[in-house]
Amino acid sequence: MSAPVTPATPSAHRPTGLRELTIRGVVIGGIITLVFTAANVYLGLKVGLTFATSIPAAVISMAVLRMFRDHSIIENNIVQTIASAAGTLSAIIFVLPGLVMLGYWTGFPYWTTVGVCLFGGILGVMYSIPLRRALVTGSDLPYPEGVAAAEVLRVGDSTEGHEENKRGLKVIIAGALGAACFLLLAKLKLVAEGVDKAFRVGSGGTMIGSSLSLALIGVGHLVGITVGIAMIVGLVISWGVLLPMYTAGQVGGGEPLADVVGAVFKSDIRLIGAGAMGVAAVWTLLKIIGPIIKGIKDALASTNARAAGQEVDITERDLSFKVVAGVTLASMLPIGALLWLFTRGTPLEGNATGLVITSILYVLLVGLFVASVCGYMAGLIGASNSPISGVGIIVAVTAALLIKAVHGVGAGQTEALVAYTLFTTAVVFGVATISNDNLQDLKTGQLVGATPWKQQVALVIGVAFGSMVIPPILQVMNTSFGFAGAPGAGKDALAAPQASLISTLANGVLGSGLDWGLIGLGATIGAVVVVVDELLHRVGNRRLALPPLAVGMGMYLPIDLTLMIPIGAVLGLLYDRWAHQRSNPESVKRIGVLLATGLIVGESLFGVLFAGVVAATGDESPMAIMGEGFEPIANIAGVIVFAVIVLGLYQWIRTLARGTDLPGPDIESGTANVR
Repeated sequence: MSAPVTPATPSAHRPTGLRELTIRGVVIGGIITLVFTAANVYLGLKVGLTFATSIPAAVISMAVLRMFRDHSIIENNIVQTIASAAGTLSAIIFVLPGLVMLGYWTGFPYWTTVGVCLFGGILGVMYSIPLRRALVTGSDLPYPEGVAAAEVLRVGDSTEGHEENKRGLKVIIAGALGAACFLLLAKLKLVAEGVDKAFRVGSGGTMIGSSLSLALIGVGHLVGITVGIAMIVGLVISWGVLLPMYTAGQVGGGEPLADVVGAVFKSDIRLIGAGAMGVAAVWTLLKIIGPIIKGIKDALASTNARAAGQEVDITERDLSFKVVAGVTLASMLPIGALLWLFTRGTPLEGNATGLVITSILYVLLVGLFVASVCGYMAGLIGASNSPISGVGIIVAVTAALLIKAVHGVGAGQTEALVAYTLFTTAVVFGVATISNDNLQDLKTGQLVGATPWKQQVALVIGVAFGSMVIPPILQVMNTSFGFAGAPGAGKDALAAPQASLISTLANGVLGSGLDWGLIGLGATIGAVVVVVDELLHRVGNRRLALPPLAVGMGMYLPIDLTLMIPIGAVLGLLYDRWAHQRSNPESVKRIGVLLATGLIVGESLFGVLFAGVVAATGDESPMAIMGEGFEPIANIAGVIVFAVIVLGLYQWIRTLARGTDLPGPDIESGTANVR
């Protein structure tokens, strides 16, 4: 897969004496963790969405550390690493509330919940260490958010006062303000956050539409046209072919068409998408298993070289492979204890030993698979847009199948086995959430010249912070609102959509209620895409590609999240083609990367602010000044304002680039033009 141009990796040799892993950095990262983790838990339970915290954390860190004369860019990187790991771990809420929904838990026992988050997260860090060499330093994956965070750190570092960095900071600020201003207008209900339209297709129906997200434009610009095209292919399969087929005969009965389409997508099409993602994930792992093994060998070689007294460059020093292997294996003991304690006083108590051994082997082996796939997905489209819940579905279904195959389902054991499956899934999901974020952070570290082992220690610290913060926040949410479907839940209960779906699927497997035909169809589609991708590689001399995992994500994600990424990819392609006509194309391209970074930064920071307002007021729309009657006007205004901001910003950076560029040859016409 070809990747868009990213800023050049700095020299492996950096200036000595820079402060990096410091006590003040850990403290600042911990404080930021409290805010971001709370916001992510609330939003995830309310609407099923979380946001990446690395970029907002980097911005806040720079603002604080600038007050200290001896701060450094790599110290800022440590702060964002800690806050990012902790904030990302909050995605555990996509599984654990299912235990309350089942009625198996009445709340969230503090130390048990801490243990699940902590040891699952630490495993995620350990698994990501050998993957760094395979998927970061030895890969051309774009890592859009990792690159964006690195750009924020570089242009905001006061020790780099060059004119280019000043211009870069100006571009990031402009992009951030544009994204934040549009989102402010949307939260005021003056413009729509998205537009969609359901329509009939024969006797069925489908929908077209998109969120008006400037951050997704930025993501699309950074991931490039190859991923954008693959996601469009997935979108066409789901929304253009499958939805009209599966809604045939269900529309026209008085229920709004949009509701019918949405319900069928959630109940059927997403399962097909999960099947496609499953096949794509397995194929992805098979393709990267070679680099993973090489990464492990390189890590061992580096460990042995350091033990023998040889000098290994500071930017290539991971945690010792012996430490990684030791911590991984040692983690199985507390995980086994948690699983064993979970069976006490339940119908599973008599089979506890066999269940625990099966689960430990599952966590140990599937954890590496999940870490590889999640790291790859984050490298492909970014941690914010990576369909982590799809991985949760695959993990829950496979764990349930394994438990059912090995131990069966005895009379009166179904509910207990479903709960045990969810508990096991939660541990593996901790691996998934952290590896989904860690490799982005390690990419950022690579670009700013960080020391890998220090950043890996910071990741463990971030996991510990998040593990301590998440349980009380979950308990407060459960006490204040409850969860939809749980015993005694009220009308204001939080939906926790992913937890509800995953628990339903686990119950379906163990209770024989899952539609395997849908998953099988998705798997077949995924296999076809894999074959097409391989043929394109051979025909196009590896210049053509259709990344199967990106196609699967296009099938699985809602259309409002899917469509805007390819649009951003097209805009990025057009800008880069224009940049190729300049005399210094790499510098001009970098301005485009910085604009994309700014768009992500602005929306992320405003998302943090808005989440805090929602949590404080308990109102989903606390800033709205217009009512539902204004919606038709807001839809039109949203599209117009969005287009004006996007096109205006791209035109502005072209003008800015011309001011720093000598005229170059016009590649398309073959003549020299002054632009």
